Amino acid sequence: MTRRRRVLAWAAALICLAAGGAAWWAMDARNARHAPAERVACTLPPAPTTGAHAGMVWVPAGSFDIGDTVYPEELPRRRTRVEGFWMDRTEVTNDEFAAFVKATRYVTVAERPVDTVKNPGLPSALLQPGAVVFSMPGVVQGRGDITQWWRYTPGANWRHPGGPGTNIDGRGSFPVVAVTLEDALAYAQWKGRALPTEAQWEWAARAARPDLPPTHEQPRDANTWQGLFPVLNSAEDGFVGLAPVGCYAPNALGLHDLIGNVWELTADAWTPHHRDAHAPPPDQIPSGMRAAATAQQVIKGGSFLCAPNYCMRYRAGARQPQERDLAASHLGFRTVLTAPGP
Repeated sequence: MTRRRRVLAWAAALICLAAGGAAWWAMDARNARHAPAERVACTLPPAPTTGAHAGMVWVPAGSFDIGDTVYPEELPRRRTRVEGFWMDRTEVTNDEFAAFVKATRYVTVAERPVDTVKNPGLPSALLQPGAVVFSMPGVVQGRGDITQWWRYTPGANWRHPGGPGTNIDGRGSFPVVAVTLEDALAYAQWKGRALPTEAQWEWAARAARPDLPPTHEQPRDANTWQGLFPVLNSAEDGFVGLAPVGCYAPNALGLHDLIGNVWELTADAWTPHHRDAHAPPPDQIPSGMRAAATAQQVIKGGSFLCAPNYCMRYRAGARQPQERDLAASHLGFRTVLTAPGP
């Protein structure tokens, strides 16, 4: 199934991602009133490392039971070993991604012309380069139809996360969004790094602690949604939309924003349950099941629109699938490096 054809079915594929999105400052008058109080940069504490691993944090080795108990896809919990690694202390920012694009002349998936041969018979709007964008609705008729607040928007990409008329001017410290797995992998390769595995990401988000948190309450030191999703956000955490990196306290390892702000891509293909972690390779999967098995990637951490009333995925053990080649305005990433520790 090609990317544009899957866009027609993105409501089903992204139904549990509705708590992640981009309430873009220029797209909704109700959001605009919060904009004067929102910061466009936050001061990070001094970098914990210098030299080759500047801006990265060491995550020590350890063992833990991966997963959680809130949603079925988080089960079964199983013992997992993680070796030590370095991880970016924040999500990759617009400025960092712009430096990569300038150096390599890379063009993201959401910016490229659509291959009409591979994507025949689609509506004209879906044949235009773009991304899925969140827009806060005025009225919601139930929460079953997420197209009430998610829209495929031609012209949306990392430079214009909310679509034409929006930009990232003055927002270099914000996480880059509207990127796909291919884009994230290209950036990581350019840096000589990789995307974190699901296990690495979760272990880092736990701050290298084996035990699950005692509660599943909405975190205070994270950018999430306060209020009734998707129509009312009181912005008690200081932001009604995306926040610059490092505005919230880091975890015990010194890592910022692993929970909330943007969903983060991992290196692992999506499996419906942890028991499927050792599923057969794609060439051994029956052809009728192959597209569904290979088209999605695990993403972690929830986003700034995660709310208790709709999607409690602001937890280290939470996980969701993401179409590998579909850009979305709620999705970013960070990188890891396998190298000797400090």
